Amino acid sequence: MSVPEIQVFLSHVKSDRVWAQELSSQLSAAGIRVVDPFSELLPGDNWSLKIGKALDESEAMIVLISPEAVKSDWLRSEIQYALGSEKFQDRLIPVEVEPTEDFPWVLRHMRWAGGSPAEAGQRIVKILEEVKSQRAHVEAH
Repeated sequence: MSVPEIQVFLSHVKSDRVWAQELSSQLSAAGIRVVDPFSELLPGDNWSLKIGKALDESEAMIVLISPEAVKSDWLRSEIQYALGSEKFQDRLIPVEVEPTEDFPWVLRHMRWAGGSPAEAGQRIVKILEEVKSQRAHVEAH
């Protein structure tokens, strides 16, 4: 399975970086372009500007949820941005890295992915394929 020609923004905290890299590899193998701020930003870069540009250019957001992640103001800001953007409707995908009950309540009713990075990657590809198919059907009618 693959979802060609789609760019996703991968939102995570530094402590989940290894998990994020493994997931990114899985998604890249499926033909998805992954924008990961931690791997693409350099010291001295204007982080807010570059993250904003990456979000503008992305068509979906994957947010890694862990006990450390839910404490991050950056992560919450990125989630709020996605929730306020029509293009991310049905394309904001939370991924449970480590169980936590303290995640933003607004994510409760979204389609989650979890398990290993490989399992989460497969679930994300499936979700993105379903959304793409639904949107194509709506546009055709």
